[in-house]
Amino acid sequence: MRTGALFRSLTFYLLVAVILVWSLFPLYYAIVTSFTTGTALFVPQYYPASLDLANYADLFARTQIERSVFNSILVATATVGAALAMALLAAFAFARVSFRGRHLLLLTILATTMFPQVAILAGLYELFRFFNLYNTLWAVISSYFILLVPFTVWILTAYMRGLPREIEDVAIIDGAPPLTIVTRIFLPLIMPAMAATGLLAFIAAWNEFLFAFTFTLSEDMRTAPVAIALIWGYVYHDVPWGTIMAASVVVTLPTVLLVVVLQRKMVSGLTSGAVSG
Repeated sequence: MRTGALFRSLTFYLLVAVILVWSLFPLYYAIVTSFTTGTALFVPQYYPASLDLANYADLFARTQIERSVFNSILVATATVGAALAMALLAAFAFARVSFRGRHLLLLTILATTMFPQVAILAGLYELFRFFNLYNTLWAVISSYFILLVPFTVWILTAYMRGLPREIEDVAIIDGAPPLTIVTRIFLPLIMPAMAATGLLAFIAAWNEFLFAFTFTLSEDMRTAPVAIALIWGYVYHDVPWGTIMAASVVVTLPTVLLVVVLQRKMVSGLTSGAVSG
């Protein structure tokens, strides 16, 4: 019995180690390569020989990557904030208010996520051109908002359905209006879920490429994924491989730091709806 348990334990940890290596090695190799210059780039290295910042200096000299990272932070933060605010109110309506067509409306919101981005690309392009929003961050924020609202509404609705009805009933008896119930009672209770949903939505907005590439034109309006694609592509010529890896590290670092800071809230938010009573 002990031998079987030990074997299962070793198999489990071996599988976890393989998954971690498979997932983290590309990022680790990008970091190592970002500190490598010259002919050393063509020699496989699994640890940096020295912390040479020449690739990072070349990156900031050739491109406006810092502006692109700032644009991504601004767009993702604004989009996630607006989407969570909308989703909080919508989740309260769908989970706690009974009205005709509630389930059909919720399914309709879910159905909007079934359309591929390219299917609505032309329509959004014409709409932004009509309202003179093309090549502005407002166009990117608006398009991301369309993508994130269905996801956030569905997640928060599921969490809000798991909250006890007695809490809401007591607040109604005390005369609390619906907005007070949402902001003063339900919001603190689902804050871990808000953090987890917001983090996942932030990562989705941070990594989005198609809308950002289509609705922006000038360099000062590009987001980080678009900037990396253009560094790799046809805008910046003769960019060394080490500089490209430095750009990848710079773009990845903000999301990694955000996950590290919010990992506890994210885990508690993802598991808070697992048990209901």
